[in-house]
Amino acid sequence: MGAFNFTHSDSSTFILMGIPGLEAAHIWISIPFSIFYIISLLGNFTLLSVVGKEQTLHKPMYLLLCMLALSDIATPTFVVPKALGIFWFNLKGITLAACLTQMFFLHMVSVMHSATLVTMAFDRYVAICNPLRYATILSNEKIAKLELICLIRAVLFILPLPLLLSQQPFCANHIIPHMQCEYTAVVKMACGDITVIRIYGLVLMFLINGFDLTLIALSYILIIKAVLRISSKKAHQKALNTCTTHICVMLTYYTPGLFSSLTYWFGQGIAPHVHTILADLYLLIPPMLNPIIYGVRTKELRDKVGKYTCCRR
Repeated sequence: MGAFNFTHSDSSTFILMGIPGLEAAHIWISIPFSIFYIISLLGNFTLLSVVGKEQTLHKPMYLLLCMLALSDIATPTFVVPKALGIFWFNLKGITLAACLTQMFFLHMVSVMHSATLVTMAFDRYVAICNPLRYATILSNEKIAKLELICLIRAVLFILPLPLLLSQQPFCANHIIPHMQCEYTAVVKMACGDITVIRIYGLVLMFLINGFDLTLIALSYILIIKAVLRISSKKAHQKALNTCTTHICVMLTYYTPGLFSSLTYWFGQGIAPHVHTILADLYLLIPPMLNPIIYGVRTKELRDKVGKYTCCRR
């Protein structure tokens, strides 16, 4: 996705402010951002490497984990390098083409990430509610097809946003009070009629989040019903343990995003830099925590990572 076709603002340059109100602390803020990013890359690349090398992990559950890891690598990579350029070298300028391209990939990966969580919920549902048919319902080939469908969905849903914005004239004030091209901030700078863009953005948000969360909730309602019918306490506990990790990952993904959205829409009294920090942490914290959660909670993966690191030493 190189650049979009512009009619009004081809030569426009936007200014990314980083974290407004905390410019003097940008150098210090860059330290935790860099640490989070490095931990995220190390954790997710380790997961990908271990699953790729261990034949015993070539199962649907771990293939889904790899898809999650890829999105967790991509998300901060679209943001952190530019943010560090702002923090360290005051490189605040970004062209409209680069801005909309960054926006497209960030939202596309976010939609893909959400779809992967839905697929993982379905995977747990089949494993617990229909274990005898698990291998036939969810083979590696079917998981690959599902993820391809999820990717196509993400591209088709998100692509209209930057295309519609690329046709808009932008006002003289090209300052974005964020360290990335945040959708709502870019929309506010458009001087033309943005009714269609706003409606499409709202419909998209409710359609994707509502649909995905509904499917996840439905999966877990069916899982809970199946677990309650299990008489053996040991089997009962084992079934719940298989879901706990996925629930933790979902909470790390949806909770910060929901909290960030609520503070944006209803937190008018909150300082602007708080909104910005919350939005940025939403892009950094889940990618850092996900491989740690799965590494700690999944015994098979934990053992393989231990074996791999010991061999490397």
